[in-house]
Amino acid sequence: MDVAALSLPSPPFPACRWRPRLPRAAIVQAPPVPAGGNGTARGGQYPVLLPAAVSSASLSVVRRDRAEDMQAEARAMGRAANATIYSPELLAAKYSSRPFKLVSRTVEIFAALGAFAFKLLLDQRQGQFDQRKRQRAAELTKTLTQLGPTFVKIGQGLSTRPDICPPEYLDELSELQDALPTFPDETAFACIESELGVSLDSIYSAISPEPIAAASLGQVYKAQLKQTGQFVAVKVQRPGIEEAIGLDFYLLRGLGFLVNKYVDFISSDVVALIDEFAKRVYQELNYVQEGKNARRFRKLYADKEEVYVPDIYWDYTSAKVLTMDWVDGVKLNEQEAIEKRGLKMLNLVDIGIQCSLRQLLEYGYFHADPHPGNLLATPEGKLAFIDFGMMSETPEEARSAIIGHVVHMVNRDYNAMARDYYALNFLTPDVDVSPIVPALKDFFDGALNSTVSELNFKTIVDGLGNVLYQYPFNVPAYYALILRSLTVLEGLALYADPNFKVLAASYPYFAKRLLTDPNPYLRDALIELLFQDGRFRWNRLENLLVQGQKDRDYTTKDALQPVLKLLLGPDGEELRVLVVQEAVRVTEAIVLGSMIDTYDSMPDFMKVVVNNGNTNGPFKLSDGEQARMLELRDRVLRVWSLLRSSDSFDPSLLQPLVQVLEEREARNLGGRIFGGVTQRLSARLLQQVLRSPATVSAAALQ
Repeated sequence: MDVAALSLPSPPFPACRWRPRLPRAAIVQAPPVPAGGNGTARGGQYPVLLPAAVSSASLSVVRRDRAEDMQAEARAMGRAANATIYSPELLAAKYSSRPFKLVSRTVEIFAALGAFAFKLLLDQRQGQFDQRKRQRAAELTKTLTQLGPTFVKIGQGLSTRPDICPPEYLDELSELQDALPTFPDETAFACIESELGVSLDSIYSAISPEPIAAASLGQVYKAQLKQTGQFVAVKVQRPGIEEAIGLDFYLLRGLGFLVNKYVDFISSDVVALIDEFAKRVYQELNYVQEGKNARRFRKLYADKEEVYVPDIYWDYTSAKVLTMDWVDGVKLNEQEAIEKRGLKMLNLVDIGIQCSLRQLLEYGYFHADPHPGNLLATPEGKLAFIDFGMMSETPEEARSAIIGHVVHMVNRDYNAMARDYYALNFLTPDVDVSPIVPALKDFFDGALNSTVSELNFKTIVDGLGNVLYQYPFNVPAYYALILRSLTVLEGLALYADPNFKVLAASYPYFAKRLLTDPNPYLRDALIELLFQDGRFRWNRLENLLVQGQKDRDYTTKDALQPVLKLLLGPDGEELRVLVVQEAVRVTEAIVLGSMIDTYDSMPDFMKVVVNNGNTNGPFKLSDGEQARMLELRDRVLRVWSLLRSSDSFDPSLLQPLVQVLEEREARNLGGRIFGGVTQRLSARLLQQVLRSPATVSAAALQ
């Protein structure tokens, strides 16, 4: 549901009454839905938590419940067998022979939007643009509503963008999400009976006489199931909506062909983007598919305590009727109402961001329409998702490439950023990326004058967009949905705090993935981040550990395991050389750093031996060298302290190093480190010993 349809208090609702029963086809009694221990239907796709000791009879019940649920889902799919799917060919065959209807709709759209644009232009010329914002915003909301569901979807996206629309427009456009005109209740109830093949009073013990809210594609009722007593939300599809949406998409697709042919500065395939969007909307029209989406999403987040996903009741679901758990909650952009419940708005926003990052980059299955009406704050402080009509998937290779792209941006490695576009399928392998590098450099060198965490996500999107338009990029359709999803989330965050930065809030997740993910692409990105010009950047590792520990799923025992395992592998020779060099440098810093710390407290005769007459300090180190050595030692010790201070610290973290010591190659590595340290310290000692005796005697007399 793309409205806050599930936000009213729980029972009782005394206003409920029954409408006169309408004529219907043959009635088939639906089997009862088995109730779970948490008050929701038990789904056959989910892990079921059982006590430590479970009887065979209990296991039989679980298996039977799973089997019954799968059978109920199969029956629901059967009811939706004839659901309409998006087909450009079918739309062309249907509407190309109806010129009067096409012209009529085209004139209607251009007349409505053109009249609105003319009013804005007139306001501008009369100097009344700011004064009439509220009035014009209300008119735009009314215009989009009158133009129908396709344009309502567009308005819903705008309503979550405070960086694009003025506050007056945000307030008015938000009404598109929960104040659309309803259609007659008799029509809705007749649809339920026709779709499910049962009478209302055989399903519900009570149902609200009027819709709780109206969505762009349907309207929602609150009901109580007769069999189980569960309170549910029942979404019923608007009549005639397939006809309205089909015509709009046919016209939009024709416009897309014109844009592709005549608008040179848009390099993306606009028709492909329209087809992808249309496909998603048509999937929303099939409520059984939405139910399957919800089940899949629920399965992914079954172990996340801070996220709630309502369950689906298959026996009361069809292509045009969806029945799911009722959820008490407040829309995520209603900050005052949320805080009155004792909840923190920013905490919920952060849950939404972290959840979405996992959707996009971990599971690859994401909610492509996360506007405020689809995200509710429950009284328990959970974030509830209540609409699953528009979902999308991120290809596995692209997930890692996106994370790597962020790392390369932080490193200002523009050559690597350009190469990432191959993995993202933005460019074909035959395209030379070298001309793209200067364009990336020009934008990001200016944008990154501040830290990356201070950047607005929209700034990054706009900057990359300017680069994409100049070169032969073909942005995949799924990527447009990712950008929409992330920009919507940033819009929600800005409701809570105008200074909120999504990239800064995302850092803990990126750090955790880099430190713990064995994916070769991410492992290489981590090595690129940590090593530069043959030197290990301890400051980067320290920052990664600090940020990674903020992620809810971070565990220290997994940190750096991918790199440690690479160190042992056949492909790790180059890394082993760097490790040897860094181990020598760190050991020297720890040994000499300790001597520097204790130098002032040494007896004079020891100072003479250590210093050997040198006025620059122990081992002839300048003040700058001493400072750098102490800084390195202190940073290494802080990194070790970060590892040990974590609640999840486990000595097994060092198991790969133990394996190193047990294998021949590892013993060679250890010998090379020991030899390097010994050589460096011996060289410094020889420098002191071989100084002239006169200098030593003079130093001793002082």
